Amino acid sequence: MSLSEEQAASLSAETVVVAAGRPARERDAAVNPPIVLSSTYVGTGPLGPGDRGYGRYSNPTWDPFEEALAQLEGAALPGLLYASGLAAVSSALSLLPPQGVLVMPSHSYAGSLGMATELAERGTLELRTVDIADTDAVLAQLAPAGGRPANMLWLESPTNPMLGIADIPALTAAAHAAGALVVTDNTFSTPLVQQPLSLGSDVVLHSVTKYLSGHSDVVLGALVTSDEDLHARLLHHRTIHGGIAGPFEAWLALRGLRTLALRIERSQASAALLAERLSSHPLVQSIRYPGLASDPGHERARKQMKGFGSVLCIEMAPAAGLSGADAADRMIRALRLWLPATSLGGVESLIERRRRHTAEPTSVPDNLVRLSVGIENVEDLWADLEQALAALGG
Repeated sequence: MSLSEEQAASLSAETVVVAAGRPARERDAAVNPPIVLSSTYVGTGPLGPGDRGYGRYSNPTWDPFEEALAQLEGAALPGLLYASGLAAVSSALSLLPPQGVLVMPSHSYAGSLGMATELAERGTLELRTVDIADTDAVLAQLAPAGGRPANMLWLESPTNPMLGIADIPALTAAAHAAGALVVTDNTFSTPLVQQPLSLGSDVVLHSVTKYLSGHSDVVLGALVTSDEDLHARLLHHRTIHGGIAGPFEAWLALRGLRTLALRIERSQASAALLAERLSSHPLVQSIRYPGLASDPGHERARKQMKGFGSVLCIEMAPAAGLSGADAADRMIRALRLWLPATSLGGVESLIERRRRHTAEPTSVPDNLVRLSVGIENVEDLWADLEQALAALGG
């Protein structure tokens, strides 16, 4: 491929997203890697290292994306692409021993928390949930007095949807001291904003559906690690359980990755401006955005992130005789530009009241609205929010 590890390390991430995963520079070679549609590959004799063998084991269309993501995350080994973010979650959880102890944020992506809860109910693992922003509380769950030490710490920072910020270096050090692996979901931040491997994590997880692909047109997941043993175990799990990516989706994800730096730069700047304006609006009861100096996670985020992300959350105040939750629903219905839809990280700005999902923990406020800021003109986005809030008398 076009970039060696040394070259990637010497370049900015904004350049790597464009240059990584390209075909070799040969006369008349394609600039972009092709889509390979094949369920099997020609070969005789025993399969050896590097042999593709069968379409469930490998596909040349996966390779460029897996290489590019690894270089962005600073990993020594190629990433692993999966059919969905939850397929990647399942593979990461397979690293737990039978009846192992998992410490997970009480406010995590609902799919991750739901899967862990189901496994705990079956007796496959012991689940301990905790406020990941409360370092002392996490330490107590990692190595409780008289209790079993944890086998895995699951980090998400910022958390979904409460935007809590974990002290990643401190928690990874404590987890390793307790003998636990650390998996960090880096979906919200992307490797351009935060690199968990450099902060001590063992495995990094992405819902590629979100920022990495960036156009709300694919469903994919990925894992990245620099540990050869963990990489081999994850690859084995993907191969045996079949959570593989389609070649079209992999190609689209790489195409989307090329504009990641531009999209993040634009959406982060817009999110910061919108957060400042919404923080003083009379119908906004409270706001969560780590870029605000008033946010409880601001200092931590400033130290371990390059920016503050493109997601913010507000809690709506009661208005016009409506509860905060009903006011949120009415405000969202009045929007003309923001799209009322789940997910995040696309070029379009999305908004939703999170508790409309029955799987969302009840500790998430009923009136909490999550905003994923896209790349539209920020004044157009603000004007749309203003008119929708004005319709409530704000």
